[in-house]
Amino acid sequence: MRMYTNISEMEPLLPSVTDSSLTDLTIEVIRHSAALSTSLHPLTRRAVVELVRSMNSYYSNLIEGHNTHPVDIERALEKDYSHDPVMRAMQIESAAHIEVQKLIEVRLQENPAEDICGQPFLCWIHREFYARLPNEFCHVQTPNGTIKQVIPGELREDGVTVGRHMAPACEALPHFLTRFQAGYSPSRMSAINKVVAAAASHHRLAWTHPFLDGNGRVIRLFTHAYLIKAQIDGHGLWTVSRGFSRNRNAYLAALAGADEHRRGSMDGRGNLSNRGLIDFCTFFLQTALDQIDFMSGLLDIDGLQKRIAGYVERQVSLRELTPEASYLLREALLRGEIPRGEAARITGRPERTARRILKSLLDKKLLSADTEKGPVRLSFSASVVGYYFPKLYPEGVEISAG
Repeated sequence: MRMYTNISEMEPLLPSVTDSSLTDLTIEVIRHSAALSTSLHPLTRRAVVELVRSMNSYYSNLIEGHNTHPVDIERALEKDYSHDPVMRAMQIESAAHIEVQKLIEVRLQENPAEDICGQPFLCWIHREFYARLPNEFCHVQTPNGTIKQVIPGELREDGVTVGRHMAPACEALPHFLTRFQAGYSPSRMSAINKVVAAAASHHRLAWTHPFLDGNGRVIRLFTHAYLIKAQIDGHGLWTVSRGFSRNRNAYLAALAGADEHRRGSMDGRGNLSNRGLIDFCTFFLQTALDQIDFMSGLLDIDGLQKRIAGYVERQVSLRELTPEASYLLREALLRGEIPRGEAARITGRPERTARRILKSLLDKKLLSADTEKGPVRLSFSASVVGYYFPKLYPEGVEISAG
């Protein structure tokens, strides 16, 4: 292994292909993402986006070996933390991930010209994330046993080795990040190249390993920003982290494969393997397509209505809800929100009875509202996710969440 000091050692930045396979796959990703959930009401879509943020936090942290149950993530967002210090720390970490993802989305909405590939933006993600982490997650142990403090937003000042890969020398990081920005800034690319660059930049940022710790989470948050820039994020309705986590070994193997040096004269002209980068980009885009299609299936309006009705039937059998609750949930799904005054008409029950049905749905967090008298809208609490969105989480997690 050797420590990189010359920015040319990061080449190629984009894969060079002799056939149309990668382009064809990219077009499929663009097409499927554009069609994702066009039937959802904007307010219902907003609730799904909130659910997907939590799911993204769950899977991104799970890749790093931190398993925080969706119910505990939901509690963390309500500032309801466990008394177990280990679980509390992971709850705070999960909430931090969600908060920073929201910050990224707001920042890009308010400043569409933001260069997400510049060092300031990358350091900002790291700073915002680590500023929210508990102190016990802000230290790392070096190979010689020294404990180092992770400074939010600061580039590392130590050499690091990840598996068989020795990352660039710390003193050369600003130069590598300048080259990263020049090579990947979305404003300089076509629609198709942006999508390929979202994949390639994911690896090359991991290869650069700019921070002492937290690189994986920061890189996946950065990739979320890149997917927004490439306009394939499906308005926040899917996440590539779920696919990476469910195929963690293949994800890590694809990353390692793209770390490899050029494998002879037929393997591109850069220092790193062109074939390895093609394989990683292919894995990334196939994973993206799989996740887009998975969410498209879950968000099919007819199927979602049936699953919500099935959940209510189950709760009726347990004497937890009345059958009329299904009508309110269906209306909220289709219309986005419903005035409380319409509860009697929708349920066909007397005013007082309708109010009780509505209150039970609010108490169970199946509906939510901004004010006590304001309109209500659909809510996807962790308790119903396994019924409304089967297989969103791993099977054991899903069952215990439901």
